[in-house]
Amino acid sequence: MAFRLHAFWDALASAQRPGAGRPIGVPVILRPETEADIPAIDQINQDAFLHHPYSHQTEHLIVRALRASGALTLSLVAEWEGQVVGHIAFSPALIDGQDLGWYTLGPVAVLPSHQRKGIGSSLVKAGLQGLGALGAKGCLLVGDPSYYLRFGFRQGDSLRVHEVPPEYFMCMAFSEGAPSGLVTHHPAFFTTA
Repeated sequence: MAFRLHAFWDALASAQRPGAGRPIGVPVILRPETEADIPAIDQINQDAFLHHPYSHQTEHLIVRALRASGALTLSLVAEWEGQVVGHIAFSPALIDGQDLGWYTLGPVAVLPSHQRKGIGSSLVKAGLQGLGALGAKGCLLVGDPSYYLRFGFRQGDSLRVHEVPPEYFMCMAFSEGAPSGLVTHHPAFFTTA
């Protein structure tokens, strides 16, 4: 599994070299987080969700708790002209209490000054490719359908989450169809302070 992920990072790095198909004028570099990125990741999540109507402004705490518990399966940053401006996290999700190879996407955040430049979309696409390289069966999230439908996410008819309106719970199967059952996110998602 580690070899497949290393091959993914090599392909990602190759695709980001100048002249390798990256759009002209889009100087974004996607890469795994490093320890030096942690303060920037905290700030990005705080700034991006500061005025979000459905946020409790705990996204930075969620990422910290996922990292501290070893549940941050995939954590990518977007770097723009040497500054970390975006972040995405993926963590294991349980379905009816079992690990079936599904992962939760979230949070994903981009500094407000760098939003609407395709950085969030690039992070989502790269993260989904990274999960595929890990052999994941699928990905799920709670989010705005108008944003996530473009990536292939659909409402999780066979899956459900407590206290989440079904229109905001979405999933994407990578191979076979989605299993059925109750989804449990990592306890980090219930961090309050």
